[in-house]
Amino acid sequence: MQTVTFPLEGEHIALNDLLKVAGVCDSGGAGKALVAAGEVSVDGAVESRKTAKIRAGQVVSVAGVKIRVVAA
Repeated sequence: MQTVTFPLEGEHIALNDLLKVAGVCDSGGAGKALVAAGEVSVDGAVESRKTAKIRAGQVVSVAGVKIRVVAA
């Protein structure tokens, strides 16, 4: 599994936006589709909220990619 570290500037980022800026998908809409399909997990639990607020310290997993969110 590939691991990507994402430096978060600010308090949080929407899940679908994180998937886009981390390079997992091409657009926020594609990110929403991944979440709707149940393919995205946050801290080990499947996340169904497309715009869930992701904060530093959380780990998002999707399609063989693990995104570690850290404070910038």
